[in-house]
Amino acid sequence: MSLDNLCRFVSSGNKDESVALTEKLIGDGTDPMKIISSLTDAMGEVGERFAKLEIFLPEMMQAGEAMAAAVELCRSKMLEGAVVENKGKVIVGTVKGDLHEIGKNILKLMLEANGFQVKDVGYDVDPLIFIKTAEEMGADFIAASSLMSTTMPHQKEIIDLLKDKGLRDKYKVVIGGAPTTQDWADEIGADLYCYDAGSAPSLMAGLLNE
Repeated sequence: MSLDNLCRFVSSGNKDESVALTEKLIGDGTDPMKIISSLTDAMGEVGERFAKLEIFLPEMMQAGEAMAAAVELCRSKMLEGAVVENKGKVIVGTVKGDLHEIGKNILKLMLEANGFQVKDVGYDVDPLIFIKTAEEMGADFIAASSLMSTTMPHQKEIIDLLKDKGLRDKYKVVIGGAPTTQDWADEIGADLYCYDAGSAPSLMAGLLNE
């Protein structure tokens, strides 16, 4: 059984088989990050099929649940024996109107594995909730994901609200998601654009140390 088999199980929404094979792959010494990378590609294909109406929301959600279960096993393995340190506090969430959270969940995993303290506010999150939670946590970063071009403006709304409340300089705002770009980050005044979850920890640590 291979990563290809695992991707097929996840894509078809077979959670039990996905969990069982992930456990076997980890037990056989497969790098958890390699598993996550393969599953991310597989979910990208699921998303494309959904966009083409080849599958529908229930099938996509089942695939997402199967991947989430597999990623959680990888997360546990990656955090085994991890050195506890605090490189910064981060609020992560997917913006209002957007129900995608696979990328956000992987970002959370990568940040936690690299010494960040993370509070996940979920998906379809109102901009005010990002800010309220950041205030409660004493966060250093607000990381807002958008996977649809129609929800990208809510990333800008977070920044605008921070300005209105006199809090803009208090937080580093990080954006990401498939339709986002460096140009978009520059346009809305974000502090950092992360093109993928793997790059985020080092980029964010560098930003905090400037």
